[in-house]
Amino acid sequence: MADSFVFRPSENIAALKESATIAVSQRAKALKAEGREIIDLGAGEPDFDTPAPIRAAAAAAVEQGATRYTAVEGILPLREAIAADANRAYRGPDRVTPAEVVVSNGSKQSLYNACVALFGPGDEVLVPTPSWTSYYEMVGLARATAVEVHGDPARGFKVDPARLAAHATPRTRGLMLNSPSNPTGGVYAPNELRAILDLAADRGWWVISDEIYVRISYDAPAPGALDVATRRDNLVVVNGVAKAYAMTGWRIGWTISPAPLAKAMNAFQSHTTSNAATVSQHAALAALTLGAPVEAEVQSMVAEFRKRRDAALPILRGAGLTVLEPAGAFYFYIKAPGTGADAGAAFCTALLEREGVAIVPGSAFRTPDWVRVSYAAAESQVVEACRRIARVAADIGVG
Repeated sequence: MADSFVFRPSENIAALKESATIAVSQRAKALKAEGREIIDLGAGEPDFDTPAPIRAAAAAAVEQGATRYTAVEGILPLREAIAADANRAYRGPDRVTPAEVVVSNGSKQSLYNACVALFGPGDEVLVPTPSWTSYYEMVGLARATAVEVHGDPARGFKVDPARLAAHATPRTRGLMLNSPSNPTGGVYAPNELRAILDLAADRGWWVISDEIYVRISYDAPAPGALDVATRRDNLVVVNGVAKAYAMTGWRIGWTISPAPLAKAMNAFQSHTTSNAATVSQHAALAALTLGAPVEAEVQSMVAEFRKRRDAALPILRGAGLTVLEPAGAFYFYIKAPGTGADAGAAFCTALLEREGVAIVPGSAFRTPDWVRVSYAAAESQVVEACRRIARVAADIGVG
């Protein structure tokens, strides 16, 4: 009999990497616990409270018995509300039905459900880069290969059909799309989005469109895939309540997809997590259906994000830093000062240890000479953090 067992990761997770954004947040919290004053601009979490009408609706739902299992795919009223919202955008011949909606434990699970249901060994999935760190890992967990398609920094790292086509092979099966983008804040214009969807339809690729930030845009409404699509038989739209409604902890996301795919994702979810939390589903239903009282708070949050962006951006650019101006979401993407293969990580370390500001290195998003700064914090903290960023950048040397 063996004296002890040694854990060896299975092939399923052998190449899995810890989420860099969560790792930064944990390091910042550890320093705070040691008594350090830390401004944490690492995590992508709105700093606002969930709107009061949503909280009240959730409390009422609990008192009315919303404490038991639901259907795996979610309660029908919520799926009806999601389908109705989608149909206000989509102008194609086929209406979105509740049967094509699967509610999950956050948009992250929705994305993973789609990857597992659609991709497998031998498949390649195009990932416009930089992109949210979990896309690459999810594709890998599905036993497929994520193919990085680096965008042009001069265009906010957005990709176009030519770049995507140049990275395609006969094994290409899908494309991950995110607008507004984490980490860049870039927003695809309707014609740009339509051109990418047309290419995917012509090539027979699935498109997973992550639209979790679609309500957070500044200069004009950010178009979603359904706003421009003329067909959706190869389209999976992923969204949720986390960002726009400040409901990160409620853990509600969803997919809209063709019925056979929705059925497959529902079956997969039935063996992993089953239904999302019942009370959270009722809270999400309130977010989507209460109308003016909730919408006023959403617009107020977006206005505050814009105010923070406009207050901080001149400080960063005044320091000589190259910063992408975000048209949506709530992130600055900054070219890191200094040199070296991982200038971003070196800058993040110096900033945290010397000035007590936590941000995320661009290596998390496959661009190691950049860094991401979240402005989902009080304006005073964001402005002060950017002043500290400018000081460390000046010491290192910008150029």
